[in-house]
Amino acid sequence: MRATIVIVEDQPDNLKLLATLLTVKGHQVVGLSDGDRLAEVMRTHQPVPNLVLLDIELPGRDGYAVLEELKTLPGRSWKVVALTAYALPEDRERASAAGFDGYITKPIDVRTFAAEVARYLGG
Repeated sequence: MRATIVIVEDQPDNLKLLATLLTVKGHQVVGLSDGDRLAEVMRTHQPVPNLVLLDIELPGRDGYAVLEELKTLPGRSWKVVALTAYALPEDRERASAAGFDGYITKPIDVRTFAAEVARYLGG
């Protein structure tokens, strides 16, 4: 399944790596360095993105605050997956309780990342 995926990642090298891994698989990628424009992108981008990979540790508002804003948008059809270096079980529980649809830990495994994303896309 080809998808439109938004990646919110404040580290340029990480953003470039993630975008490259997904673009190679045929996905359209929109990269953002913070969550400030994410709600606008989700409202206006065509086609509507299928998935958001949202870094938790962002400058300014963290991923949890950005997720809360996304929850207010009407007609939500996308999944939001936490992208984080926090890998403890309680971190996963917090992300799940906050409403994230999934959890990918950093540093990512370049060999399995695209397959992990495909699972969240339902493919």
